[in-house]
Amino acid sequence: MLTDVRFEMNANSYVRPDVPELQQQENIQQVDGPTHARLRRLVSPPFTARRTAEFRPALQRTVESLFDGLAGQADGEPVDLLAHFARPLAVHVACELVGVAPEDYDTWRTYAAAVAVGHGPEFMQAVPGIARAATEAVARSRRERALGLLAELLGRDAEDQDRLTDAELITLVWHLVLAGQGPAYLIANSVEILLQHPDQLAELRADESLMPGAVEELTRMHGPQVLTLPRYAREDVEIAGVTIPRGDRICAVLASANRDPRVFEDPDRLDFRRPPGRPAHLGYSHGSHFCLGAALARVQTGVALSMLLRRFPKLALAEGDTLRVPNSEFWRPTALLVTL
Repeated sequence: MLTDVRFEMNANSYVRPDVPELQQQENIQQVDGPTHARLRRLVSPPFTARRTAEFRPALQRTVESLFDGLAGQADGEPVDLLAHFARPLAVHVACELVGVAPEDYDTWRTYAAAVAVGHGPEFMQAVPGIARAATEAVARSRRERALGLLAELLGRDAEDQDRLTDAELITLVWHLVLAGQGPAYLIANSVEILLQHPDQLAELRADESLMPGAVEELTRMHGPQVLTLPRYAREDVEIAGVTIPRGDRICAVLASANRDPRVFEDPDRLDFRRPPGRPAHLGYSHGSHFCLGAALARVQTGVALSMLLRRFPKLALAEGDTLRVPNSEFWRPTALLVTL
């Protein structure tokens, strides 16, 4: 279904906040066909595996800085790893990648936390603030030629007649910064699962070469994205003997596909030594809407987990159950309390 042209993403695939028209510009995740292909072509070069690998030293410095604050925050008591490490890391990385001014990172962290809840007065206040902040980020990059994705895109505009409009650039900023929260929840989910599986945790501590496989396996089994955004049938389509009528909406359940016993041997077993490659998991979706930031998410998660396990050898879950966001589309904790 994810590669079948008889299904499409459209304006109904995404619930839009009630904000002015400019702020409702469609983002790359919400469109299909030539429009999606054009946006993807224009914005994808900075997201290759090679370019992402170059980001690793800066990522490591950010992780170390956050660890210093985390240790001070704990003071012998349980600390929320999501609020004080995973989410700030994800927002910081996304802001640095895009080219948001460092003094605005805290503002974007506040917006990211409000958007993660998805409702309420903080959410409704955050939406217009996000649009203003994204507009300022684009204006700043035009004024100062700052570093980051925006500067690269604006530089390429000078030579490319097919360029992103200001509305598209603004939408790209807020989409990338907020969608860049995904690794925060992958990191939090991964830490929780590792601490619940002491044998696999010990294995990973003893042999860090297993980390790339661990990241893939943790993404397969415990990734934060449960469902895809809805697609709509362009015509009557039969799947596995069931007819999907034209105009009906359908989602792929990524969490189910990633535990399909016809594809993955013993799928409920956490195995960091599963052979890489195909069959590939669908933690980053599939087809034309395969996650643009997948390479960055992999590097970010691997660096965060490796450095976390080294820095805090006594890391443990605090007592009590982990609460999760009540949303069938995602598997996200509201907090992850640990002791250091």
